[in-house]
Amino acid sequence: MIKTGTQRDQAIDLLQMKGIARLSEFKDAGITAATIGRMVRAGDVNRLGRGLYQLPDAPLEAHHSLAEAAKRIPRGVVCLVSALAYHELTDQLPRAVWMAIGARDWLPRQGSPDMRIVRFTDALLTDDVLTVHIENVPVKIFGVAKTIADCFRHRRSVGQTVALEGLQEALRQRKASPAEIARHAERGRVATVIRPYLEAFTVNA
Repeated sequence: MIKTGTQRDQAIDLLQMKGIARLSEFKDAGITAATIGRMVRAGDVNRLGRGLYQLPDAPLEAHHSLAEAAKRIPRGVVCLVSALAYHELTDQLPRAVWMAIGARDWLPRQGSPDMRIVRFTDALLTDDVLTVHIENVPVKIFGVAKTIADCFRHRRSVGQTVALEGLQEALRQRKASPAEIARHAERGRVATVIRPYLEAFTVNA
């Protein structure tokens, strides 16, 4: 609930509640773009990128870029290498945020943060989606087993080595069972691709 007061006070309340806000969210709360512009010039608000704002003293978490990406693409889901990194299954530090969108979804403009967009079918886009909160922003991200299967499905884009590292780490850290990974591999039609590696990594487990 936004408190009553000046538009500046209301904007600060909204940012404290949401962490990061879109310009459209300010407008929905009755706060004008002119007010936000004045606050940016005064240093009361930071403009993160096109239409995204945050308080200057807001604590930045390790996965800040995922929160920004989720605000830019509310229907998107963090996937592939970015999901592996969030789940601590790779040493890779992706320069861009990997985001899954629907086959017919609007393709976002380039901006901050850099993003790699991958189109998923509706069935795969809604399967095993978790919602985590980063800087008060709800961020949708695929679960571990689904992410592993997706990395094999898109191995030409992310690299076979990254997919194998994710699989091995998921099993070693017990963040997904072989059965869960095999089930998602079947849904993603990569069961025959992942099976030999799954068997090799679990034979001595």
